Amino acid sequence: MSPGEEERSLPLPERWPRASKFALSACAAAVAELVTFPLDLTKTRLQIQGEAAVRRDGAAAGQAVPYRGMLRTAAGIAQEEGIHKLWQGATPAVYRHIVYSGVRMVTYEHLRDSVLGRVEDESFPLWKAVVGGMSAGAIGQFFASPTDLVKVQMQMEGKRKLEGKPLRFRGVHHAFLKILSEGGVRGLWAGWVPNVQRAALVNMGDLTTYDSVKHFLLLNTTLEDNSVTHGVSSACSGLVAAVLGTPADVVKTRIMNQPRDKQGRGLLYKSSMDCLIQTVQGEGFMSLYKGFIPTWMRMAPWSLVFWLTYEQIRRMCGVTSF
Repeated sequence: MSPGEEERSLPLPERWPRASKFALSACAAAVAELVTFPLDLTKTRLQIQGEAAVRRDGAAAGQAVPYRGMLRTAAGIAQEEGIHKLWQGATPAVYRHIVYSGVRMVTYEHLRDSVLGRVEDESFPLWKAVVGGMSAGAIGQFFASPTDLVKVQMQMEGKRKLEGKPLRFRGVHHAFLKILSEGGVRGLWAGWVPNVQRAALVNMGDLTTYDSVKHFLLLNTTLEDNSVTHGVSSACSGLVAAVLGTPADVVKTRIMNQPRDKQGRGLLYKSSMDCLIQTVQGEGFMSLYKGFIPTWMRMAPWSLVFWLTYEQIRRMCGVTSF
């Protein structure tokens, strides 16, 4: 058998390992995203309400705060806009996770196994896991930032309709085209800096915690590489990711949702640092944790669904455990 024929006879994961891992992680992320998306919508609405910059700008003068907690927010959306609106913006969210999760998972494994390197006992030092997780998250989010921008803006369409404002988009593709026509290619990456900052922090919590906890359990306890270990590791990673990522997520959401001029420049915030300062000065430090409960309640099941699905489909497809 010639080398070419021998290569073609190999299973797909062995012929194209990175492409296979990209596809598997994208599938697992799409499942997790659809299951937990209503909590993401709830989180976004909570993060937008009560913006000090909007109040100062006069756009929301005299309006009462519409939501007072996660459950009332979700119930209000279902009653006033329809239960199906809890999945408004789900399509660009799935697009986003196909790109984001695929890139971040492949990047992290490449950094862990080839660039940074494990130690002799196959463990991965914490500092290396932090560097790998933050780098992978930042790279993955940069590529996925346009889809995240569309997702955030589409999630606010139902609220605009209730306020009597005209809808901005007819669908996902119209949203992409409109943002591109109004702000150019640069407009598609509006808010990418806080987006990348948030992703770096979230993945320091998610990827770093999951990988570190999983291999700590495997090396120091009697637990095996099974669903129990995956479940414990994902529960820890979801909590840490929510604590580290929520402040950056609030800033990212507000920058992405702010009105813009014809040059694509924000009318409320000059930068992510300006948004951070205005938010803390106008609403207090704890405003950075608006939407923390739905963020955590989403990240925990998202992490659980993603990691359990990802580990299982890797096993089913003959790819080694993460």
